[in-house]
This record gives sequence, structure tokens and C-alpha cells, in this order.
Amino acid sequence: MINIKFTKLFLVFFLSVIVTFQFSCSASHQVEKKNLNEDKNFVFTVWGHGDADKSEASWDSVFTKLYNAGITDYFLMASPSELKRLVHLTKNKGIRIHCWIWTLNRPNDTTAQKHPDWYSVNREGKNSLEAKPYVNYYQWLSPFSEGATNYIKQNIREIAEIDGLASVHLDYVRYCDVILGKALQPKYNLVQDKEMPEYDFGYHPNARKEIEKLFGVDPVKMEHPELSNEWRQFRLNAVTKLVNELAEIAHKNGKKISAAVFPYPELARMNVRQDWSSWNLDIAIPMVYQNFYQQDLNWAGFSIEQGVREVQNKFPIYAGLFIPSLTPQELKKAILISKNSGAKGVSFFNLSSLTNEHLKIIWKIFEKINISSK
Repeated sequence: MINIKFTKLFLVFFLSVIVTFQFSCSASHQVEKKNLNEDKNFVFTVWGHGDADKSEASWDSVFTKLYNAGITDYFLMASPSELKRLVHLTKNKGIRIHCWIWTLNRPNDTTAQKHPDWYSVNREGKNSLEAKPYVNYYQWLSPFSEGATNYIKQNIREIAEIDGLASVHLDYVRYCDVILGKALQPKYNLVQDKEMPEYDFGYHPNARKEIEKLFGVDPVKMEHPELSNEWRQFRLNAVTKLVNELAEIAHKNGKKISAAVFPYPELARMNVRQDWSSWNLDIAIPMVYQNFYQQDLNWAGFSIEQGVREVQNKFPIYAGLFIPSLTPQELKKAILISKNSGAKGVSFFNLSSLTNEHLKIIWKIFEKINISSK
């Protein structure tokens, strides 16, 4: 029997389902972005992983439980066949499935590993396949490698062709962290008060040749390449170009493009060479994980405000919240701070970290914002 919460929630999202119907239309029609102010519901979403071994009944139980708490969108990392199954399972239920994909960081990708020249190169001349920075799963492809970018585009094209998928959700669409969050540095016995050559990436041979043609200098030969605004912007532009090409592929297939990004644009540009406020997105989810930066929840609100100011209504921003660091009451505060700072939704990392106590808080906030205020 469908409970009362489920019924109320379905009514609230009925109009949203009608709006999103357009995205199941023919792939020959390009998606028109909605204006930020047209979506008046505050959206609750979650990151998670697919599970091909999980039965449809088990998945239905998971979706119903979270849907009853107000969570309607799922950024899931799964195979194309699993995504198709989940899209079919949730069809006409007010639930949207997004494909979460690691974009430039491709650990253990057997196809990419056959092409060492596809990988990003650091200031010491070492590529990310041979000298994995920080952790073994950091294996970064270069946006300056035509082979790598063509491979990424093909991957995105295959995903975007899945009928009923809400968006292609890009993650790790950046360079390796040249500066880690303050709380993470001790884990690697680092004090990153400056840019260290082994973590400073983007020195692919193609990039070096191209910028030398523009400015007459090879960045490797610069005394302080970290001080060159032109060199930083040149690398930012390469990722922006790739993202916008991926957005075009998604839109041509009737899908939105969304991305998990770093907390706010200036921090993202400095720490990971990611200029996300310039991208042609439909949704951005800055990961305002305050504990990674030894900050409090007000910092998360500050981060959202900076993103909203720079984006200027080009696309909505959802706040990415790190559930393991938040008690239920802290989660309540984080959601309200995010909303008051201009976010149009929140996304929880991750599905397995949400407790029943978290879900009760989420439902109460959902009910207050999206139902009681109607």
C-alpha cells in the first residue's frame, strides 16, 4: 500500500514529471535549458552506485524509502545495462536517474592504458599513468590529447543514447589537485603552501607546443610557471572546451548535462584548474565538504553564494553535502544554509551513508519547503 507521504510527494512532483517528459523525445531535438527561476521546487538528490546483483524488488524498496523522504534524483555509477534497468524500473514514478561518470580520471581503464600518450603530464615530465599522484586510482587523461578526448566523447555518446536518462553527470572533470584541502594534506605528510611540481599537471607535449606558439615560451622553461595567469587560463580553457563539447553531445541526444565540481569557482580554478562557472551546464553540484577544508557549515553557505554570483542564473546549483561528517541536526542546518545561500537543491554523498535519522530530517525539510509553503 502506498503511504500518505508517497501520495503527497507524488502530487508535488506531478508538474515536474510533465516538464521532464520533453527529455524523452527524439534525440534529434536539442534540449532547451530551463531558466533558473522556472523550477520552484527545492530538489533533493543523492550519489550512489548501481548493483547488477540487486533484484528489482530490492531496488524498488530502496527507491520507495528514499522517495518517501523527498529524494527524487539519483546520480548513479553503473553499467549501461544497469542504467537501462533502473530507468525502466522508475519510469513514471517521479524519480530521475542520472549517469554518474568519472570523466578525466580513468583508473584501471584498460583501453586508455594502451595509450600512455593520452595521460596528463606533470611539471616534472611524468605522466599520470606512470607516476600516480597521491593515490593509485588517480590516473588522469589529458584534455590536450585528441585520442583521449575522442575516447571520452565516445563514452559520453553511448551513455547519452540511453532512453529516459535524466542527465549525463560528469565527475573528475578537471586536473589533478595541485593543492589538496587543508584537512587532507596531513594524510599524505604534505604542507602545500605552494604549488609542487609533482602535483602540477597539464604539461602534455601538445599543450606545451600550443602555448609556445602563442606566447613564445615553453612553460617547463619558465622560472615560475605557477605565477603565469596565461598558462593557468590556457589549461582551464582546455577543460572548458571539452565539457562544452560533451554538453553538446548530451543535448543532441535529449539529455541534460550535470557535473560535480569543487566548492566555488575561484577555489576550483586555483586548486584543480576547473573553471566550472564558464561551462554550458544544466546543473552544477559544488561539493561543499566543509570538513575537507577544516571549515564549518557557514563556509559551505559562503561557497554556494560565490557560485551563484558567478553563474548568474545560467544554470541551477545544488549543494553537495558529505553525509559522514554530518549528524542529522547538522544536516538540517546544512540544507537550510544551502537554500538560503541560493542553492536550488542538495545532493547527498552518498546513498549508503544516509541513516533513517537523516531521512526523517530530510522529509521534514522537504515537507516544509515543498508542501507546507504551497
